[in-house]
Amino acid sequence: MSTYPKKAFVLAAGMGQRMRPLTDNCPKPLLVVDGKTMLDRALDALAEAGVEEVVVNTHYLGEMIAAHLKNRKHPRITISHETELLDTAGGVKKNLAFFDNEPFYVLNADVLWTNGRAPTLKNMADAWDDATMDVLILLHEAADIPAYAGHGDYYLAAGSDRPVFAKDMQKANTIFAGPRIVHPRLFDDTPDGKLGFLQLFHKAEKTGRLAAVLHDGEWHHVGTPEAFAETNRIFAKKKAV
Repeated sequence: MSTYPKKAFVLAAGMGQRMRPLTDNCPKPLLVVDGKTMLDRALDALAEAGVEEVVVNTHYLGEMIAAHLKNRKHPRITISHETELLDTAGGVKKNLAFFDNEPFYVLNADVLWTNGRAPTLKNMADAWDDATMDVLILLHEAADIPAYAGHGDYYLAAGSDRPVFAKDMQKANTIFAGPRIVHPRLFDDTPDGKLGFLQLFHKAEKTGRLAAVLHDGEWHHVGTPEAFAETNRIFAKKKAV
């Protein structure tokens, strides 16, 4: 990609039900890991990648997220509150005009990853090919996170950038790590309202326009209070070394 995306969407509307009781009075994106909220970690990564404007969607305890972001100057924040949850992709489609028919980042505010040898989001932008991709996803090797409760998502052959969704007879060797670059055309011929990104990934894979980058940094699963506590322990241990 000759120029990096200047806009992004951050998903922050989830209920955080698996994280209770931590999320009884705090939205999951505002939970703090090593002194910084997970939402700020996502926004800082976008700022590092040159992003200037970000839409953050909210729902559960959305007023807390809006208040937290009120004084943030960079990137510039637009809040998109959802009175009814629109799933992972529905909220993005609702704001599609914001992106001016240009590729943009989509990040989860409740997934924790770190840069590898180079900034992850810039690596993804460098790998983007507008002629052959509608969506580019970040994958992480499943073997690197044996404690992860899931079973992987995609099979990615060595040297390939085209992932294959894991079906019953095909063992996944990677998990979807969260970050993605999306072109607005991915949403062509999709319904308004509730819409999931997995449906769009399947659509892009079917047409040969789903691509992937393998993540070489760290990825931490923070889906439960126990995993969240363990992630904080890992970060604290690193600081103590």
